[in-house]
Amino acid sequence: MGRSPRRDLLAGLTVAIVALPLALGFGVSSGLGAEAGLATAVVAGALAALFGGSDLQVSGPTGAMTVVLVPIVGEYGTRGVLTVGLMAGVMLIALAALRAGTCMRYVPAPVVEGFTLGIACVIGLQQVPHALGVPAPDGDRVLVVAWRAVAEFAGNPDWTAVGLAVSVAVIMLVGARLWPTLPFSLVAVVAATVLTQVAHLDAAPIGDLLSGLPAPSLGFLDPGALGSLLAPAVAVAALAALESLLSASVADGMTVGRRHDPDRELFGQGLANLAAPLFGGVPATGAIARTAVNVRTGAGSRLAALTHAAILAAIVFAAAPLVARIPLAALAGVLLATAVRMVEVGSLRAMARATRSDALILVLTAVATLALDLVYAVLIGLAVAGALALRAVAQQARLDRVPLDRGDHSAEEHALLAEHIVAYRIDGPLFFAAAHRFLLELTEVADVRVVILRMSRVSTMDATGALVLKDAVERLTRRGILVLASGIRPVQRRVLDSVGALEPLLHEGREYATTPEAIRAARHHLETAGILPAGSGRGGTVRG
Repeated sequence: MGRSPRRDLLAGLTVAIVALPLALGFGVSSGLGAEAGLATAVVAGALAALFGGSDLQVSGPTGAMTVVLVPIVGEYGTRGVLTVGLMAGVMLIALAALRAGTCMRYVPAPVVEGFTLGIACVIGLQQVPHALGVPAPDGDRVLVVAWRAVAEFAGNPDWTAVGLAVSVAVIMLVGARLWPTLPFSLVAVVAATVLTQVAHLDAAPIGDLLSGLPAPSLGFLDPGALGSLLAPAVAVAALAALESLLSASVADGMTVGRRHDPDRELFGQGLANLAAPLFGGVPATGAIARTAVNVRTGAGSRLAALTHAAILAAIVFAAAPLVARIPLAALAGVLLATAVRMVEVGSLRAMARATRSDALILVLTAVATLALDLVYAVLIGLAVAGALALRAVAQQARLDRVPLDRGDHSAEEHALLAEHIVAYRIDGPLFFAAAHRFLLELTEVADVRVVILRMSRVSTMDATGALVLKDAVERLTRRGILVLASGIRPVQRRVLDSVGALEPLLHEGREYATTPEAIRAARHHLETAGILPAGSGRGGTVRG
């Protein structure tokens, strides 16, 4: 399983220590309880480590998934969440079979950064009720719930909960700066728990936990509810795929020569999400923070992630009574600190300064994450990024008028030729985003008898571009202007043929391999029509 089992075991122990308070906290935040978080970390963590596509990935409950689960719990209850997890597992396996894992590379960096910033804000807002020591108010929008919690706290303040949450968060943030190798999340939670017990502080604890995992069961499954749960399941599957592949990519970036298999990673996450609900667990994803800890502490194989799951399983069986005494406010402090550490200020600043488009995409994705939900946020970010990219590509398409060099003719002949023959060079892509601007420019030519279209520099063309080109040729022809084309490449020819754009050119022999040939044909046409004097078509080149 690796050349250094000792380092993998040590890395697994370290990750388990970091993961314990996070698993508890995310389980509580999801609405299913701390037991669900632990079950997910154990079951999903082990299966994803065995069958996933990354040797270094650590999976379990995450803040991003919690954000999606809270409204599902509110609308469909615990049984609905477990069913959604099961359905999402099936969808992830289907995505793996369709080899959809490579699509992650097309998600722009500003979308990822905005997504992460939005998630951090949502996770922080979710902790407000527990950090203030008030019952979680009703509502499915975190901003509304947080505001109601603040209002309730103002009427009946609980400074014990605030003190515990703030102390834990400060210990984690300051300790991580001074001694980054120590697991300050666990240290802070243990200290808060001991203080609460010794000083007999009035702080709400996690509550009783089962000493072990429940027996696997499908008792939660209601076949009649599958149709109504389809949309939430798609959202969960999409988020699990996105976050897991992103986390695996982060692990690759922290190592040399490591590359994960994205399709196998989707398969592993699918199996993990199929199994976790059977034990009462919430949907799982690859966890970026825990994966980063795994890599930094020297993990070299899947043994580290398996060790992390095994240690958490031992804690579930042996230390459930102790874990039950942890104050909820302390877990809120852990997640508040986690939300703060998710925000990379330097990365956000660099992205915002890169281009206006990048800054816009980042802000829109973050706001959509906070105001709507994570899947909509990613879709909005991708849509805006795609529209801006198309706009940028379309602006690269140029229609340049090319001067004709008539050095071997008199100035009078040159002026006459320039007046009646125009050569246009089409540079860049000719597709739907740029085609209509091209049509307007081309059909505005005046006082000419021949138009030569130089096609050799067209980088790409779609059916819309081909149809617009066909329309332009027809409009110019109706005005009595002869249209010639040169340099059409095979890949362009297929698209033009498919819409019949080449038929008028081929029928009348108006397509040429090179531009000089097209120029000679244009001059011959003007001589035949009596517009140019006979013999004027000797020689001549084109520049530009």
